[in-house]
Amino acid sequence: MHELAVTQSIMEIAQRHARQAGAQRILAIHLVIGELTGFVDDSIQFYFDVLSKGSLAEGARLEFERIGARVRCHGCQAEYAPPDSRLWTCPSCGALGGEIVAGKEFYVASIEIES
Repeated sequence: MHELAVTQSIMEIAQRHARQAGAQRILAIHLVIGELTGFVDDSIQFYFDVLSKGSLAEGARLEFERIGARVRCHGCQAEYAPPDSRLWTCPSCGALGGEIVAGKEFYVASIEIES
């Protein structure tokens, strides 16, 4: 259910920028979402459809760009895509874990408006 709060933030950001640009309506919102956020595209879309009724964003397309998870090994500094399991083992040296370098992103990359 955390998608509701996130979708409210998306709406606020998009409408604020659209109003600043003098938009008549929002045509599309481009979102970048990391795989490790846990956000579900369909849930965001559902809440967006409900929340956007009667707003500048009503009828706008949501476009999702997913960023895959990447981890940097603490031992050998190799970067790798971790497996789906919670146990991340470096494929180069076998060390456990590492620093997440991609996959936690979440932002509005751009909006398309009609003036």
